[in-house]
Amino acid sequence: MDKRRMNHITVGFIVVMALVIAVMFGNNLRRPPQVVLPDTAATGDQSDQAEDDAGTLSLVQVTPETVQTAIATLSRPEQYRRTITIEQFWDGGSGTYEVSVLVYGPWTRTDRTLPDGRARHTITDGKTTYIWYDGDSAVYSGPSAGITADNEQTIPTYEDVLDLPKEIIVQADYRTISDANCIYVETEEGQDGVLRYWVSVETGLLAAAERLVDGETVYRMGALTVDLTAPTAADLTLPDGTVLAPEL
Repeated sequence: MDKRRMNHITVGFIVVMALVIAVMFGNNLRRPPQVVLPDTAATGDQSDQAEDDAGTLSLVQVTPETVQTAIATLSRPEQYRRTITIEQFWDGGSGTYEVSVLVYGPWTRTDRTLPDGRARHTITDGKTTYIWYDGDSAVYSGPSAGITADNEQTIPTYEDVLDLPKEIIVQADYRTISDANCIYVETEEGQDGVLRYWVSVETGLLAAAERLVDGETVYRMGALTVDLTAPTAADLTLPDGTVLAPEL
């Protein structure tokens, strides 16, 4: 093989190698952006961190001294339905009944089955209350003085928790009851016994409550699920056909 042909082969080999190197170098330059993962070592418990000027999230520490302030920040849904189960206990016996509750703005409707089997229906807006029973066409209506939506539900009122003297609150913290995240409040033994409340942090509603006298439960309520479905006109209609919320 003559020298001239050898030179052509050598030059061709060098050109091919140069092209390969250029392609490899170019691919390195066009590498996709690197995905940066968070630094897990920097993740810590933020429950003790105060809110700074940048608005860093801070979890409220619930204690007997702060629990009423924490509950006061909660808000109830403007409309919801739920069923409340009430249990009452006495010497040698007990009783259980349910109250169906519908709330729509200022209106609250309750449907409660009485021990004789009849259902008692009430609708109130805090100013006027309407009461009737199954099988009756007559409806009692009058001022709501002394009648509140919470009373009709036969449950402790929201204000009962907020009005507790701080000195009788012996325990307060976050607790989960049947998958419902709640603020828990317990009082010392007093004239009304020991009172226990579970207030849902998601809905602001009282999810459960107990009253104990001399260590024995005498009252218990529970309403752990809430339906946010809007009511219909029929839900707020009296037996005579009067629609109390005509916008529905």
